[in-house]
Amino acid sequence: MQANTHHALHGQVVSVNPFTEQEVGSYALLAKNSIDRKLDQADVAFKQWRKTALDERIALIKRVATQLAENKQGLATFITIEMGKPINQAKAEIDKCIALCDYYCKNAHQFLRAKPISSNLKNSRVEFQPLGVILGVMPWNFPFWQVFRFAIPTLLAGNTVVVKHASNVFGCAEAIAKTFNQACPENTYIHLPVSSDLIPEVIAHNAVRAVSLTGSEKAGREVAQQAGHHLKKVVLELGGSDPYVVLKDADISKAAERCATSRLINNGQSCIGAKRFIVESAVARQFEELLAEHICKAKMGDPLNKSTELGPLARQDLLENLHCQVLESTSRGAEIVCGGEIPVGKGFFYEATVLTNVAKDSPAYNEELFGPVAAVIPVLDEDEAMQVANETSFGLGSAIFTADSNKAEQFAANVEAGACVINDFVRSTPELPFGGIKNSGFGRELSEFGIHEFVNIKTIAG
Repeated sequence: MQANTHHALHGQVVSVNPFTEQEVGSYALLAKNSIDRKLDQADVAFKQWRKTALDERIALIKRVATQLAENKQGLATFITIEMGKPINQAKAEIDKCIALCDYYCKNAHQFLRAKPISSNLKNSRVEFQPLGVILGVMPWNFPFWQVFRFAIPTLLAGNTVVVKHASNVFGCAEAIAKTFNQACPENTYIHLPVSSDLIPEVIAHNAVRAVSLTGSEKAGREVAQQAGHHLKKVVLELGGSDPYVVLKDADISKAAERCATSRLINNGQSCIGAKRFIVESAVARQFEELLAEHICKAKMGDPLNKSTELGPLARQDLLENLHCQVLESTSRGAEIVCGGEIPVGKGFFYEATVLTNVAKDSPAYNEELFGPVAAVIPVLDEDEAMQVANETSFGLGSAIFTADSNKAEQFAANVEAGACVINDFVRSTPELPFGGIKNSGFGRELSEFGIHEFVNIKTIAG
């Protein structure tokens, strides 16, 4: 991703606080020869790490979780200063990483033990063996959580990890690396501060066996092409424009509250945040009024203030792009219920916004809005709701609000998405697989499915 507020200059990346617009850090980028050396070191470390008993790996990951708990306030502050997440949500992100460590430490033996399989061969079984060095290309919006949900199961499976993090959160990236390096053997986790144009060379390196990317559709296409050229596995978690369907028999008050919460999480910068609100016309006006009441009363301000509910967007270019999408949508007929402006003053803030009567040819209908903007799309009935829900190139999350369990199950069965939640909003949790279909990517993170993405599922018999 490009970042006009976090730019490379003479081999360095400068990080900018999105609230104060002031520089908060300058970080050196690795030269080409240093990149090769880091990857070779990760490969050497893998030869030993794969031989380390699983119980010992578990004990070391527990130490990582302890480091997180002991340094939660400082780590959360890093998140807030670098990308603008409200501090309470930043602390919750660290807590979620701790819970992830705990989940995989408790379940690693079950997930990785050999599984007997009945066949016409004797003693047939499947074993799960590590692949080697796995590259993670990670985003800025959940700078700890998305690294940890990739790294923890990958390391426990016996692989080593190198992470190319987003350039606007290199402070977080260094803090993550320090956390792992204080707990685990040297070079089992490596922070790789490189410019994005060097990622193809990293993927091509013989030591790298697979790639996991969380990011934009454009970045996903590029990484998938590069990985495919070198015949290396890739897992992609890309964007989303999640449909939230509200039927006329739903608890409209609850639906509006849950939808507003999802839309504003992380200042509206979440791939699985609610984006398109597809509402039966009989209750559309009631829903949009309640939604606007919840969304537009969110307290905007300093993200380090515990009472702040809506902080700035992470970068100026993201702010400008979001506003252009809103203006283009209104020029094509969408109506602004509330918000729709860039506030005067410091910080990359955007007003919490509700659009209604969103047209099919508008950005709010077809594109991902990465910020606190909700698009309400009235429909005649539940059949049209299903049609509109699937009328997108994305397929990450979805939700339906209805009092009829049969209608809910029917929607869940037919919506084109990696997840569907009934009468609540989508969220990722360690116990459940996470990922999308269509242009939202492929492969799964989290749960037992996630730990099996970067292993050799080896058949042994005889």
